[in-house]
Amino acid sequence: MASAAEKKLTGLVAATFTPFTPQGEINLPVIGDYIDYLRETQGVCNVFVNGTTGESMSLSVEERKKLAEEWCKRGHGKLEQVIVHVGSMSVKESKELARHAAEIGVDGIAVISPSFFKPKTAGALRTFLQEVASAAPNLPFYFYHLPAFTGVNIPARDVLEGIEQLIPSFRGVKFSGNDLMDFGLCASYSQPSWSLLYGVDEQLLSALVIGANGAVGSTYNYVGCHIKNLMSAFENGDLVQAKAIQFKLQELLKYAVQVGFDVGVNKQLMSEISGLTLGPPRLPVEPCSSAHAQSIKQKLISIFA
Repeated sequence: MASAAEKKLTGLVAATFTPFTPQGEINLPVIGDYIDYLRETQGVCNVFVNGTTGESMSLSVEERKKLAEEWCKRGHGKLEQVIVHVGSMSVKESKELARHAAEIGVDGIAVISPSFFKPKTAGALRTFLQEVASAAPNLPFYFYHLPAFTGVNIPARDVLEGIEQLIPSFRGVKFSGNDLMDFGLCASYSQPSWSLLYGVDEQLLSALVIGANGAVGSTYNYVGCHIKNLMSAFENGDLVQAKAIQFKLQELLKYAVQVGFDVGVNKQLMSEISGLTLGPPRLPVEPCSSAHAQSIKQKLISIFA
């Protein structure tokens, strides 16, 4: 990939699904077509690999390495930035994944808080992040804030306090929380070289008003073309159009949640919309029927028609 140290991550970033075979093994050959779909159909040229949408905590270290390698190899010359999540319950595994990411030339790494033995303070979490970042000191580093999944309810703003002195490669935060006050405090503290990436798709417009430079989300895999229009409308001062698109996404997700929506359903929905064969999720996430995903797809078509 190109040198990411010189470019700021902005715009839409698709949080990618991990393709599996029917037998539950990673299915690397799908990734080339996946990249083409994101670029050509959705107009999305940045990806966030091995995150929550990618079921990273259900993957082995070796699987995560192979996936990162394939996204980098297939994305060369096609994708603008490949950001790889290297967080783990084990600091040793996280450092191993960070070193590997540097070796294969990714554009940046992100790390989520451990969620079994949880850090009790912002300082403890910063120390964990610093230790992982030290394994790849020249890679842009992002903190991945996802309190609903980790159960670590330390404000992201507290974690950012002085982080640039501890991690010189720090380049921003993937903020996947609903607390817009905390996000605003992060924005007011943010340095010019940082990227504020918002991760709650249904609240993106609010985050843009506060100061988000970009967004990372699973829905951008299949409605990215529409959300790019939302961001363009906002940048051009057309709040009426931006709100109209945001309301459509909210209507879609409200319906999806009502009928049942998790990583497995989302993955099957992506398969139905894109035509890619992404396979089932990995246990304990249960597979989703085609009919279930098709009902959400039809709702999407009716809303965004």
